[in-house]
Amino acid sequence: MTESANLHVAHPRITVLGINPGRPPFRIVEIDGEVVGEATGLTEVLEVAARAGIVVHDADDPEVVHWVGGDKFKWKPS
Repeated sequence: MTESANLHVAHPRITVLGINPGRPPFRIVEIDGEVVGEATGLTEVLEVAARAGIVVHDADDPEVVHWVGGDKFKWKPS
């Protein structure tokens, strides 16, 4: 007998893309796959999320925020 498993695959609503070498460097923020803004720091990511009605309690939770090319502390190119 085969039982079907209840699998939960996390798809975070917020994605913060890799660093763009502007002046100042910035990262593109997507919500639900749509570009919604740019951020130069974690505070701006939280502000963009709040404008979309998302409250982020833990920016390190991979079910909430997907960080591409570095975590919440990475804001300058290497």
